[in-house]
Amino acid sequence: MNVLIADDERIVLEGLKHIIDWEALGFSICQTASDGEDALSKIMALNPDLVLLDIRMPKMHGVEVVQNAVEQGYTGKFIILSGVTDFKLAQTAMRYGVDYYLTKPIDEDELEQAVASVRELIRAESKNQTFYAQYRDRAKLGILQDIMKDTCDYSRLDLKDLHLDANIYQVVAYENYNQEFFYPAWNFADLMRVTNQDNNTFDIIDLDQRKIILLKGDFAISKFENLLRHYQIAPQKGSPFDSVFLAYGQKVSRVRDIHISYEDVCRLCRRRFFCSENQHIMGYTELHMETAALPDISRDSAPEYAERITNYIQAHNQTLITETLKELSDSLSSSSEKIATIKHFLIDIYILVKQKIMQLYPNVDIPFPANTSAIDLLERKYYLYEIIAFLAEQFDMWMHSVGYSSGENVLDEVLHYIHHNYRSNLKLETIAPLFGYSSSYLGKIFNKKLGINFNSYVDNVRVEEAKKLLSQDNLKVYEIAEQVGYSNVDYFHKKFKKITGTSPAEYRKGL
Repeated sequence: MNVLIADDERIVLEGLKHIIDWEALGFSICQTASDGEDALSKIMALNPDLVLLDIRMPKMHGVEVVQNAVEQGYTGKFIILSGVTDFKLAQTAMRYGVDYYLTKPIDEDELEQAVASVRELIRAESKNQTFYAQYRDRAKLGILQDIMKDTCDYSRLDLKDLHLDANIYQVVAYENYNQEFFYPAWNFADLMRVTNQDNNTFDIIDLDQRKIILLKGDFAISKFENLLRHYQIAPQKGSPFDSVFLAYGQKVSRVRDIHISYEDVCRLCRRRFFCSENQHIMGYTELHMETAALPDISRDSAPEYAERITNYIQAHNQTLITETLKELSDSLSSSSEKIATIKHFLIDIYILVKQKIMQLYPNVDIPFPANTSAIDLLERKYYLYEIIAFLAEQFDMWMHSVGYSSGENVLDEVLHYIHHNYRSNLKLETIAPLFGYSSSYLGKIFNKKLGINFNSYVDNVRVEEAKKLLSQDNLKVYEIAEQVGYSNVDYFHKKFKKITGTSPAEYRKGL
């Protein structure tokens, strides 16, 4: 703590500097003065914790020094030194808040005791002020949280005291962009390139596990708009801007409407899962531009998507795989479902496609990741685009593992598909689009190249497979019919006899 000593007698002034051990008592002599005007000037300039002041001073009386200092906002402590005849002056000084009055000649022990008492008084007041400031800050944070949630009594707020007397407000969520590699928290004031003395420019609170910023006034919002311009081009890797994600709500002009801007931010943060790659900003205009949401996804539709993708993998059709994943992404981005539900839906599709490929190609060595590993990986993905990219990578790998593509003869690809899917209800109308052709054109290719129509070729494949199964004694004829793609055993009999000239039972006997 600092002490200023003022006395017009030089010998007394020097004696006061050394009469007690100021340092041991916790004080450092910051300055001395030899007249009242000089003392007042130095008190207001240096703001010492304690002033040791002679009551009779040239140019300005000690009582006037005390009075003027207090009126100008000085809140430190005074110890007045006076002669016995100055008692009435000392009483006047005491009314202005002087803490101790000591008579000359100064007793060393008495002065030491007075200084020690002032020291304890200063420490107690400092502790109380610190506690009050902390309590006040906590109270303000609570009020701001209530304002964000629209649960406060606005009529009882002292807006000026809360620094909430601006003409415009905007709420911003301030988060770390990269969810795997956390950077040190960048100071928002530094990013904005502003000073935020007494929180006049913005307030920061933690709410719902987010860091929420309340911008206050035209200056703050204009500086924030300047900050947004930095994101018009992708930020440099490793820069402060690269480590930050911001979501901002609409501007409002009343304190009681701040919650509207905050609600925008909450909706945006919930939709962060749908951000594109390297997207660091989401603004309220994205909410206002939303089209009517599509019907929410149903996990019952996962098998349909899985069947389509499986067919495209077998058809070696990269374009349709990509289009289907894009369709999925667009549809899910308009969904109001929870993120966990969307992830589980995509996991269902992944597992169903994998199971189907494994069933169709049991003898092909495909490097499938274990289901638990894949599920864990997809659960931890933070963005939809990351999951779609993983699925695209896996499906492309599977396509190159099992698909047949000569690059020249589409018929080879179709035949490859038939030989792996003869158990299904194959129709020319459903197969042709997989390879980018109309059913009539593909039918003509069959007749021209093979001299047989599509349905007859499928029947031949099925009957050939049935012959292999008939050589085994463990399956009944109706079971074999089902396994090669005939749901009606009588129809199977008819086709088998037409192609082989004998019934399935007779064929088995002749083996």
